[in-house]
Parts: sequence; structure tokens; C-alpha cells
Amino acid sequence: MNLQPLFDLSPLAQLMFAGVLMAMGPLMWVWWRNQGASPVKRLHALTLLTLVLTFDLVLFGAFTRLSDSGLGCPDWPGCYGSASPLGAKAQIDVAQASLPSGPVTTGKAWVEMIHRYLATGVGVLIAVLAIAAWRYRAQAGSISPWWAVASLVWVCVQGAFGALTVTMKLFPAIVTLHLLGALLLLALLTVQVIQQSSLGQSGISRYHSIFISATVQKLAWFTFAALTLQIALGGWVSTNYAVLACSEFPRCQGSWWPAMNFEQGFEIWRNLGHTRSGDIISFEALTAIHYAHRMMAVIVIALTGALAWALNGVSGMRTTSRWIAALIGLQFATGLSNVVLGWPLFAALLHTGGAAALAIALTWVVCAGRMGVQGGATHEQALNLSRLNA
Repeated sequence: MNLQPLFDLSPLAQLMFAGVLMAMGPLMWVWWRNQGASPVKRLHALTLLTLVLTFDLVLFGAFTRLSDSGLGCPDWPGCYGSASPLGAKAQIDVAQASLPSGPVTTGKAWVEMIHRYLATGVGVLIAVLAIAAWRYRAQAGSISPWWAVASLVWVCVQGAFGALTVTMKLFPAIVTLHLLGALLLLALLTVQVIQQSSLGQSGISRYHSIFISATVQKLAWFTFAALTLQIALGGWVSTNYAVLACSEFPRCQGSWWPAMNFEQGFEIWRNLGHTRSGDIISFEALTAIHYAHRMMAVIVIALTGALAWALNGVSGMRTTSRWIAALIGLQFATGLSNVVLGWPLFAALLHTGGAAALAIALTWVVCAGRMGVQGGATHEQALNLSRLNA
């Protein structure tokens, strides 16, 4: 019996061409909307659009995973060695006929390949950003092109994680790292958007008018670290299918402390559904995975609530504080819906999107606070600059 090799690079050129075609739309739109603008303004518009499209890609990646389409094409980068499911129709039909509810169906193959097309298009846009940032570094002044270069390097790493997700058959550690890598990419793009939008016509950074105390800055960094850990735990819950280990709230399985096996649940390097020794993972281990995410959620809600309260008293950050409060409310509601409603797809997608939006918002806070400190503005100077900018 001939098996499809896990890596088949024959359709790579066609996929790259598809990515270039997909990137042409956003590139032409930015050029058309910013005719006559300065190179830095065009770069800012393209970076902001790339951030939005990357956020959309994260959501579509979540849809790919949650719809069990991650192995819709069992090889990489194409589908049975073809650039689209159309060229793999015969192989997909055979796989679907043998196992109609299995990982390979026509619909799942298209979801998986569309995700790869979108990812390739975003990769092309980030490559353009790196080239443009380096080319216009003189006009950009204090804006470092290395952030764009770092984004380009990281999107290539993300591509490698995407390949390993398929070839290692949804290995939980790889899938979780792929999710964290996507959020890191969002953070890198957010930093660039902030830097590029920070300089006004006066040449004075508007973020220098924001005064965030050292205590609040430390709280923001601590909250960011806690959120990162919580997102990793959430990815671990999702990729191990542990969401339904607890189907009630606030208790779990009728207890405040159900039977749990943390040692088995947090064996990191193991295959999906199995322990490191090859045994089937126990329900107690799945419960431990779920409950750890739930307990960490309490800490994150407390920290983000405290941060939103503190930022509400900072001039220039009140809108951001309200966004953070709204997003943590969304996370609580969607997380609760996942538990009591049996993990509905819409709620699960909103939960992922809320986590990504929170990561962007907290990146915004820590960068804005850092830029204000680097500007050397005292509280009185900050107030004066705020009045001038108003």
C-alpha cells in the first residue's frame, strides 16, 4: 500500500504564487487609499492592515482546529501533493468513503488549505513590511526596522509549526506552541503599529503625554505574563479536548476539587490522547487540565480587572481600560458557555478571538507606558502635552 509522504514540496511554488495573489489585494488597497502620502504613513497603513488580517488568520486557525480540519490534508504544504483539494479529489474521496466522519473529507480539506493560503498571504505581507521598513528606515527616524525583520523571521517559524502540526498528527505541545506563536506575531505587529503611529506632525510622540506610574506598569507586565500562561493553558485544554471534562460551573463533577491527575495531564511531550508511555490518557488527567485553566482564569480576571481600574484614571488610556474590561467580560461569558453549553463552535471561536484581542490590548498598554517613560515626561509635562494635543 502506497502512503502519501508527510512532506511533499512539489506544490510549494504554486502555493507561494497563491500567497502572492492573495497579498496583492491588501497591497493595492493600501496604495490606492494612501496615494501621495509619505512612505512612513503608507507603511503604517500596511502594518495596521496586516495586523487585522493576522488576527483574522488566528480566528480561522481556531476554526480549522475546532472543526477538526487540522488533518484535512494529511501532508504538507499541499494536499496529497497537489496545490488544492481539486487536484486531490480522488485521494480525498477514497479517504472519505472509508471513514465518512474521519479527519479527511472534502470540506475539511478545503478548510485546511484555505488556512494555508491565508497564512501564505499574510507571510507575503510581512515580508513586504520588512523590506519597506528597512528601505525607509531613514525617513522613519526612531522607528526600528528590526521589529519588522523579527516578524518576518517569526512568521517563518510559525510556518514550521504549522507543518509540524500536520506531520506530527496534532501533537498537543506543537499545537499549543503554534497558538502561542500566533499571539507573539500579533504582539510584534502591534508594537510596529504603535511605533509608526506615535509621531505626530509636531514630531512629538503622543505617547509621551501618557503618564503611567511605575506600579501600574509593573501590574501591566505581570498581567501580560499571567495572560500568556492562561492562553497556553487554554491551548492545552483545547488541543487535549479537555473542555468537557467539567460540564458545570462553578463546581466540577459535583465537587469543588474533583479527582485529578496533574502529573499525567501535564506530561508535555506526548501524543494526542496518550501518556508518554503510550497508555490512553485518563479522565482524571483531562479534569486536571481543565481545572488548572479554570483556576488560572480567576487570577487573570482579578489582575485584568485591577489593571482596567488603574488605567481608567490615566489620561489617554481610559478607552483602553474599558476595552480590557469588556474583553475580560467576553472571556468569562464565552468560557462559561463552552462549559455549560457543550463547547459550541461560535462560543469557542469568540473565546479564542477574545484572548487574541486581550493580548493586543495588553501589548498596547505596556508599549505605550514604556514610550511615555522613555520620553522622560514628568506628570506636569504630560498634562501640558495632553492639552496641546487636544
